[in-house]
Amino acid sequence: MGIKKTVSVLGLGRMGSALATALVEEGFEVTVWNRTDKPAPVGTTKAATPEEAFRSDVVVTCLSTYDVQKPLLTRDIKILVNLTSGTPEEARATARWAEDNGVEYVDGVIMAVPQQIGTAQARILFSGSENHHVLRAFGEPVFVGEDAGLAALYDLALLGVMWSAFGGYLQALALVGSAGVTPRQFTPLITDWLAVVTTLLPEMGEEVQSGSYETDVSALDINVSGLRMLTDAGVEQGLDTTLPQALHDLFERAQRNGHGAHSIASVIEEIRK
Repeated sequence: MGIKKTVSVLGLGRMGSALATALVEEGFEVTVWNRTDKPAPVGTTKAATPEEAFRSDVVVTCLSTYDVQKPLLTRDIKILVNLTSGTPEEARATARWAEDNGVEYVDGVIMAVPQQIGTAQARILFSGSENHHVLRAFGEPVFVGEDAGLAALYDLALLGVMWSAFGGYLQALALVGSAGVTPRQFTPLITDWLAVVTTLLPEMGEEVQSGSYETDVSALDINVSGLRMLTDAGVEQGLDTTLPQALHDLFERAQRNGHGAHSIASVIEEIRK
């Protein structure tokens, strides 16, 4: 076996510390740096400056924002593995900087919490360069494309589904809770229902792919009426109805634009606008 490359981790928040620890456990020689004085994870060497950290073969950044990262970057970096969260355009701009300065660039996102780093539960989506050898220390690496912005795009899209599900769950708990139903009573029904809902997603995706929204199952008209009832019920129970009202308004707009007899998938035509 060859000698493993040296790696520096910039950023010692909970996630950065977990990344550094996972690298140590995989046998890498790890240097760490943080803007403020934080203890270095066991088995790592603390760098006094970013420049000292850049001597490593690979630099992994896990900082709070791209604005924090940008002034630190230098052409002294050989391979930059960016795990700092941001927008696709921020990732692409960093990729352009890397290309202009002769730095190999990997942009990645971490679909896990710090406690899962280094386990099979952690999935690391990455784009740009396919050089991902250090990513295997963190979890399962999944290459999503050469466009450096794709990992961030996937990240935000997946988080959008999660946040929407959380918002819907909390809205549901508030609604049934207004009648004295507890989360412990209602949550098992929600998890069973979500299992059914997820089976519908592949077909919905195919409808979006083809652009054909004909349906004999559940037309948009019916769902607009259902969302109006959900919103009205929330008002009757004294709840904030911002979330269901927003969905109703979106679905109703698609209905007005000729999709009333089509499937819910047709709503994407309004979202794309």
